[in-house]
Amino acid sequence: MALTITSYSGRDATAFFDDLARLRITVFRDFPYLYHGDSDYERQYMEIYARSEGSIFVIAVDDGLVVGASTGTPMASETDEVKGPFLTAGYDPDTIFYFGESVLLPAYRGRGIGIAFFEQREAQARKLGLSTCTFCAVERPADHPRRPADYVPLDAFWGKLGYTHHPELRTHFSWRDLDEAEESPKPLSFWLKTLP
Repeated sequence: MALTITSYSGRDATAFFDDLARLRITVFRDFPYLYHGDSDYERQYMEIYARSEGSIFVIAVDDGLVVGASTGTPMASETDEVKGPFLTAGYDPDTIFYFGESVLLPAYRGRGIGIAFFEQREAQARKLGLSTCTFCAVERPADHPRRPADYVPLDAFWGKLGYTHHPELRTHFSWRDLDEAEESPKPLSFWLKTLP
């Protein structure tokens, strides 16, 4: 079977939730997220997106194996951690589409799948009449002890897709790092693109 990239709305993606939980835990273990995953939390997280009106799951499958996925939802249905920085800065969340994550197994990177994830989520934003797309990325210090010597941030990739970093738009999410006994807050900042 050939690799397929398919978009699903809300509840249509629930059949993939176990696969998506495993994928997120696997990919987010790596730097810079260093996430100590939990399957129960993952399912609860995806249920929020499944219930959100206008949400999208873009799923890449190769020979029956889920190898990548991305999500998005109107910001109006997101948490205060996501909406807060925008409200403070004077943005209208009702005009913004938020990208939850984009995860892809290493063997499938560099093949245009990540670009397709962005394109399909942007298409969903346009379909909903929203004018701006955004996502946030964790910030780790340059001297972080778990930073691989060959680590290359995705800033250049995001810039080529038309996204601009807005470090003034900042938030914190809490999760447990691989070397932590319990959750702690992590700083993240946002990237934005006004849709043509």
